[in-house]
Amino acid sequence: MIRGIDANQPAWFYDFVSPFSYLLLEQYDKWPGFDFVPTPVLLSDLYRHWGTPYGGAIPAKRIFTYRHALFRAEQLGIPLKMPPAHPFDSVKPMLLAIAAGGEFACVREIFRFIWREGRDPSSEEGFEQLCERVGIAHGETLIEEEAVRAQLRRYTNDAIAMGVFGVPTFWMNKQLFWGEDALPMVLYCARSPNWLDSREVKRISTLPSGLASPETA
Repeated sequence: MIRGIDANQPAWFYDFVSPFSYLLLEQYDKWPGFDFVPTPVLLSDLYRHWGTPYGGAIPAKRIFTYRHALFRAEQLGIPLKMPPAHPFDSVKPMLLAIAAGGEFACVREIFRFIWREGRDPSSEEGFEQLCERVGIAHGETLIEEEAVRAQLRRYTNDAIAMGVFGVPTFWMNKQLFWGEDALPMVLYCARSPNWLDSREVKRISTLPSGLASPETA
């Protein structure tokens, strides 16, 4: 049965291609005490929907992103080893996470396989080893099931409808918090949810754009 996302339920959106999703999950013990549902979404589809250029397509941004991820990992004391190539096709490990039930323990193992050990989950050999790591037999067969693929599409489409534009993203109190470095804001808003209803936050949340839209330019 394909499940939609319950907007009343706190969620955590991720894609295994994202090193910052890995870094944020490694800080799980700092997260606020909400029952976040780990929810895989295809980052490439988010970019495509919102018309966002993929960071890997811009050479200088690509280099900075990798340096920033390594810097953050070192600052946080989290082991990080880049996979052999990046970006890589994350569809297979995303489907595997769904087929395995999608619990945080499994999601963490997949992230560590990629970002702590520097493995390639998209290759035939790498995916086979990943399936062994998470204890899933016949992983290649499971990820071909239409229900599993449909679930990933549903999660991604529902996330887009909720306004999700990147990963990692927390969904808490029906608000989006994007990025590994947004964790302090998440913690603050968990303690003081009324901050989002303050006059200045409301004012800046409705600021008009000072640029002409492409349709009127």
